[in-house]
Amino acid sequence: MESAPHGIVLLGATPIGNTDDASARLREALAVADVVAAEDTRRLRDLASRLGIEVRGRVIAVHDHNEGERAADLVKVAADGGTVLVVSDAGMPTVSDPGYRVVSEAIAADVPVTVLPGPSAVLTALALSGLPTDRFCFEGFAPRKAGERARAFGSLVAEPRTMVFFEAPHRLVDTLRAMVEAWGADRQGSVSRELTKTYEETRRGTLGELVAWAEESQPRGEIVVCVAGRPAEALGTEAAVQEALARIDGGERAKDVVADLATTTGLPRRDLYDAVLRARQSRSADARPS
Repeated sequence: MESAPHGIVLLGATPIGNTDDASARLREALAVADVVAAEDTRRLRDLASRLGIEVRGRVIAVHDHNEGERAADLVKVAADGGTVLVVSDAGMPTVSDPGYRVVSEAIAADVPVTVLPGPSAVLTALALSGLPTDRFCFEGFAPRKAGERARAFGSLVAEPRTMVFFEAPHRLVDTLRAMVEAWGADRQGSVSRELTKTYEETRRGTLGELVAWAEESQPRGEIVVCVAGRPAEALGTEAAVQEALARIDGGERAKDVVADLATTTGLPRRDLYDAVLRARQSRSADARPS
């Protein structure tokens, strides 16, 4: 018996601002796909209109709230021989956007998946930042709540790679201030906004300088923040303790965290463990009602 025909799942990168950045492969896929799974169907149809393309396939909404329910149906279309195109509002699907569950489902069902490369806010901002690009990590959006944000940044104290974050304009100042608190005002960074659009702007400097700029200018638009990783010199005891506390708060065992940081920083394990214990006891004492 012959195996059932297999179609394909396509992940299509869409323009992050400038419509002319749409690739020839994306344009073709929009015209011929049997199903187009779009994060926002209205934005998808607007993009197709600007590109002068008629989308003949079925267009369905697939976003964070329903992707889990619709992934299996989309993969079945491809398993039955159809072409499924997955697109987000801007940039590459699965990168802080829907698409991951569809890809996982397709892999599990042995359905082919490929990517139509194109625009990426992460890589564009990284290239513009002026920071090291040989090693970097993408951290998505910072937590909205102040305490969770502080713990998240505390866990990155020892991160040696350039870090890339997305952020909403109305939270930018608070996020930059939290970065200063976690990593120091002298850490280098950049803020990019409206990438590939008419008013594209990238501001570079220390985190302290970027806070002052953001407070004064109140930048608008879609924003990407890049921050240099920890300098090559060993992490100091105080900073190591702060990272340890953040990781312990996140659920890791104190002994495991200390062992890891001792290896990373070169600090004596016993001394670091004692410092962490003192810091935890001090914090507990401060939290008690007077």
